[in-house]
Amino acid sequence: MSKHTPEQLLALFRPAVRAQKPYLVPGARPVSVKLNQNESPFDLPPALKRELLEAFFQIDFNRYPSEHPVRITQAIESQCGVEAGSVLVGNGSNELTYTLGMCFVGQGDAVITPTPMFSLYESMVRLHGGTPIRVECTPTYQVDTDAIIDAVEHHQPPLTILTTPSNPTGLAIPKKDIERIVRAAEGFVVIDEAYNEFNPEGSALDLQMKYPNVIILRTLSKAFGLAGLRLGYLVARPEIIAEMMKSRLPFMVDRLAEQVGLLLLRHEDLVRDRVEQIKVYTEALHRELSAMDGVEVLPTNTNFILFRTGQEAADLLDKLADNDVLVRNMGGYEQLQGFLRVTSGTPSENKAFLDALTSALG
Repeated sequence: MSKHTPEQLLALFRPAVRAQKPYLVPGARPVSVKLNQNESPFDLPPALKRELLEAFFQIDFNRYPSEHPVRITQAIESQCGVEAGSVLVGNGSNELTYTLGMCFVGQGDAVITPTPMFSLYESMVRLHGGTPIRVECTPTYQVDTDAIIDAVEHHQPPLTILTTPSNPTGLAIPKKDIERIVRAAEGFVVIDEAYNEFNPEGSALDLQMKYPNVIILRTLSKAFGLAGLRLGYLVARPEIIAEMMKSRLPFMVDRLAEQVGLLLLRHEDLVRDRVEQIKVYTEALHRELSAMDGVEVLPTNTNFILFRTGQEAADLLDKLADNDVLVRNMGGYEQLQGFLRVTSGTPSENKAFLDALTSALG
């Protein structure tokens, strides 16, 4: 018999870990029309998959990948127009979020986190012993730039996190406001550009030329349609990346993911065309939703839309799922009570959603 009880062993976990919840997607059900995770509606074309098959057979699965993926790193540096050593590639941008925590968040450190914000950031800060400093959005769900600057000047944080366009609101931060925040910050400002390809404000990457405290975070999960393969990257000054590499776990990007990423980077025209298609689908979906009686719809700069009705969000979510359509309940964010989030899919998927919503509201 072991002398250890489960309770005794659980007590050995760090309190910061035990206080958190695992990241789980709520309300997941098997459906035909899945519009709950901001994914691209497009898979790789068959011709590219066949091209990828040839590369697949060249992979030595008994060999480790590179400690850090050199080829795709260089390809991203070339695409971004930055000097060598400016990019750190990871197993999805979520994994790089934890690398940021390892580098910049210590016990008791304040981190500015405008809310509502992707919940993983606050979890990362708490797991590393830091204190998230929430800065509330405006009544129209925009980032409150003046309040963020006040918080930055008061707390002098090592890290300020901005997401633009924002998950969960879908709204972009004006470029001039980002620059004001960057100028005010003594510490690093991380600008999460997961939805950059949809952003009418454009990227903040050029700010790095003027401000060495800017770190850009991006993913290949959204516009590139590689959510299933996990690729993301950071862009910062080479001396910053060199220090971050010390906390970075090796071998995190597998050979297959690197091959697929390289393939899509070589087909930028395909990605651009698909982004334009998704924008058209999203605008059409937004118009249709806005025309429905009793439906409040927020503007969006992404591939998803927030909306609410007079019904309880959880009840409406279930009704839609009963009609074979899955969306996301945003009630986990205090400011977004009652809202649901729908990802823009293909025209047929969007029609299925609108039909299901009409039925649920009727």
